[in-house]
Amino acid sequence: MARLLDVERLRVTYGAVVAVDDVSLTVDDGEIVGLIGPNGAGKSSFIDALTGGIKRTGSVRLAGDPIDGLPPYRVSRRGLARTFQSVELFGDLTVEENLRLGADRPRIADLFRDLVLPSKPRGLEDVAWAAALCGIEDDLQRYPAELSHGRRELAGVARALAMRPKLVLLDEPAAGLDTEESVAFGERLRSLPRNGVGVLLVDHDMELVLGVCDRIAVLDFGSVIASGTPTEVRNDPRVIEAYLGSGHAA
Repeated sequence: MARLLDVERLRVTYGAVVAVDDVSLTVDDGEIVGLIGPNGAGKSSFIDALTGGIKRTGSVRLAGDPIDGLPPYRVSRRGLARTFQSVELFGDLTVEENLRLGADRPRIADLFRDLVLPSKPRGLEDVAWAAALCGIEDDLQRYPAELSHGRRELAGVARALAMRPKLVLLDEPAAGLDTEESVAFGERLRSLPRNGVGVLLVDHDMELVLGVCDRIAVLDFGSVIASGTPTEVRNDPRVIEAYLGSGHAA
């Protein structure tokens, strides 16, 4: 099985505060891996560091290639996409146009060529593919303000998928989804590895995480306190004490 993401001893500090403390984690082709933990555990800092948004130490490889020191736009071009907790859609663009921003990543040569010989919009097939995976085909001609919060979350995920990434980092994608929407979203998440996209999922919806992930790592105070299958993590005393609570023990 090919390795999509290989993180070794990643560390993030803010002055004297250690937000992520030598965390190692892997995601293989065909996997959905969860990253959970209480608020302030370092999950979003970990994602920010992977994508080049903040300084960090340690080694990160994407599909076998090192991405250490690359700026976020180059990390994205290598095939690593992400979503954000606050859905950052452009309000004056339709959902389709927002997705096209993710799908259409022209290089300098493309821009000069379009000045001489304009071409049809790139990425339309990727937009349709991503919209279908997230179930938002009927929302493409709407504006973000016309959507519920949950539908905007799905549009944010679709925009990341429109890049056709090798791996997508999902930061709280189920925030704002009701129970029925979360169940449907989980079904769509399970389809991503079959469509060639690995997933690293950060979310507080434990039914979603435990239901869709192949493996889960648990952060607390910036360190991994447990990792394993959903069943192993659910029943780990350290995880129950730090995060899940006794109601999740099976």
